[in-house]
Amino acid sequence: MKLYDGGRVPNARRVRVFLAEKGIAVPMEPVDLGRKEHKTEGFSALNPLHRVPVLVLDDGTVLTETIAICRYFEEAQPAPPLFGEGARGKALVEMWQRRLELELFLPVAHVFRHLHPAMADFEVPQVAAWGEANKDRVIDYLAQLDRDLAGKDFVADNRFSVADITGLIGIDFMKAAKLQVPDSCANVLRWHAGLAARPSARA
Repeated sequence: MKLYDGGRVPNARRVRVFLAEKGIAVPMEPVDLGRKEHKTEGFSALNPLHRVPVLVLDDGTVLTETIAICRYFEEAQPAPPLFGEGARGKALVEMWQRRLELELFLPVAHVFRHLHPAMADFEVPQVAAWGEANKDRVIDYLAQLDRDLAGKDFVADNRFSVADITGLIGIDFMKAAKLQVPDSCANVLRWHAGLAARPSARA
């Protein structure tokens, strides 16, 4: 088994944090996106979409999506459960994972990819208007998330889950996108501080 990792790339970090929470060690192969190693013939054979992370299993199976990789490890080692327990718990984690990915993580990524000069060779074409439009989407959702987090330490059933990992990385990604959580979102700031203090956040 080998995990092709992209270093500071947010999706690669999501998997590393997940593994750290599980206490799972996996051999890793660094992929330097700055040197366009994700565009090489060898890597393209693993993932023609040229994205990290990529997990290659012992039988040669290739998994290329962040949450699919995390689900594999959840099934391989159920404890601690990071995708919820029981019908209700699993549904809540799925709901919050999807919300945080679609309403926070992806809009932040759009801002970064379409406005940051360093991404000009990666996001072709860059559409500045789309990047600017997503700034408001991020801030609007943070206001809703702040209300949802009132009295809660974690988003899904008040238990740490993969959804919190997506939220943690999404908020951290805001710095690179030159965005900031408004001071009015006190619950979001408290939630993020708690997640950032976990040892896994350093993965």
